Amino acid sequence: MTAASRRSNRMPDRYREVAVTTVDFELTEARLREFFIGREAYRRTGYLVVHGPGGLALLEVAKKSTDPLFSPITDVSLLAEPAETTYVRDHDVDLGIPSQICRAAVEQAEGTRCVIVEGRYEHVSFILDPAPIRLRVAEVAPPYPPKLLDQVQRVLDTAEDLPPVLVEPLLFDIVELAEGEAANTYLFPCRGSGIAPEGKEVFYLDERPPRREWLLVGCERSRDIHRHFYGDVPPNVEMCPREILKANGVGDGPVLTKCCDLEEGVIIDDSMTVVPWGATLAEVHAGLRAMAQAQQLARA
Repeated sequence: MTAASRRSNRMPDRYREVAVTTVDFELTEARLREFFIGREAYRRTGYLVVHGPGGLALLEVAKKSTDPLFSPITDVSLLAEPAETTYVRDHDVDLGIPSQICRAAVEQAEGTRCVIVEGRYEHVSFILDPAPIRLRVAEVAPPYPPKLLDQVQRVLDTAEDLPPVLVEPLLFDIVELAEGEAANTYLFPCRGSGIAPEGKEVFYLDERPPRREWLLVGCERSRDIHRHFYGDVPPNVEMCPREILKANGVGDGPVLTKCCDLEEGVIIDDSMTVVPWGATLAEVHAGLRAMAQAQQLARA
């Protein structure tokens, strides 16, 4: 198979399509074809992981029919030879989740073209030419882990319908943002949104405290609420990750972030995918799906 004809992130639709066998001869394409063509294979078998002297090979098989329980193999194609193949045992990996199997391949067999993974329940599958989408998740913290980052990872750990995605956190520390503007008194949107620099006085906008001369650490929605409560907008520091990205440059590659101006749904803003500040897992999943579709179109 030439490099030009290769398809990234090739995996079986279901790991039950993968059969495992052992032979005692050198794993050349000619010898493998001679051995397997004409032998019977189970109706669901589409691929063979072949253990042989000195390594492993991955074959794709064609059968005379998929109707009977077993049918003769009519052709085999060598997808990966031993020099290109690594076997990984990681029984924490769910082989039905593309991001999990790809993460195991990248972290445990970096640079390998074909990674055979023995995962949970001792099932075996593979990923050929792993090329995950590397997604930056832009979020503010504390808390740790930040909510959106945690939600993204939870979705990817269970999503069977998404292509392989590897997450790269892009975190903006709320305390560091506050310390960037000297003040004795700080106003945060709520108690869950951050803590003031050490030794400083802090209030929370959602508690509607008596007006002080404070520095507001918040976003456009916080400024709107402050204007509604007090009739003005105080000196402030931006804490919306979407706006921080816009101000400092989004950089290369896709990024997922949140914004409280978006109350529901998902929007695509160039390379940014934006979900609501209080996004549900379903909205995070929808955001990841929209991002993945945009990336797959760009790669096509």
